[in-house]
Amino acid sequence: MLEQVSARVWVTTSPTWLTTSSVVVADDGACLLVDPALTPADLVSLQGELTGRGWHVAAAFSTHPHWDHVLWSEALPDDVPRWATPAAATACPDEELAAQAARDLPGHRWDVVGGTTPLPPDTTELPWTGPRAVVIATPGHAPGHASLHLPAEGVLVAGDMLSDVEVPLLDDDGGALDAYRRSLQRLADVVAGCDVVVPGHGRVADAAEAGRRIDADHRYLDDLTAGVDPLDPRLGDPRVRAEHEAQAARLGV
Repeated sequence: MLEQVSARVWVTTSPTWLTTSSVVVADDGACLLVDPALTPADLVSLQGELTGRGWHVAAAFSTHPHWDHVLWSEALPDDVPRWATPAAATACPDEELAAQAARDLPGHRWDVVGGTTPLPPDTTELPWTGPRAVVIATPGHAPGHASLHLPAEGVLVAGDMLSDVEVPLLDDDGGALDAYRRSLQRLADVVAGCDVVVPGHGRVADAAEAGRRIDADHRYLDDLTAGVDPLDPRLGDPRVRAEHEAQAARLGV
């Protein structure tokens, strides 16, 4: 289930929307979970994998306040911090997140949707004892969206950016387009020094592939704002095509 992508980072991918969960492991077996997902069975299986390896969950981080990135389970410990940026932690009430989950993936009963803990303002690194984890503000997709850079591991966990299966999906905020472009540039600077990039949905990439995805995302945004139907292979997925069309209609292009 877990794929090792660096000395201390493992990734698992749910078949539903190719949703990724990342596990960062300290020398003593303490784990930081990033966006653990997606179905209840996935979460139970993830905990079983960790226990089987003699690891224990010490903390978690949610990259942004969309329901599929703020999940938890009774199989996971309930006494560990589940951090998010202050804006992300306060952006969407838990009841609304749960309603989104019921709408988008009906038939599942999650133990927990929401309940993240805001990091102290201006926090730049997660306060845990494992590998250094730098919080990078990457707004544009959702309020308080942040990526996580693990410099000693050469790994970037990009949240819902740099995907090979989803086009850039913008926050409803009027300044989201410019914010997203700035976030892409910020990530481009980080990617240049990385070996591994983990998107929230899709396949793990190396730096060269991540660079191609950044270019593709810029092209998509250019076409979107110009009112041109993008020639983007990611739009071959009916779900992604529907998201794109709704986004274009919302922007009036």
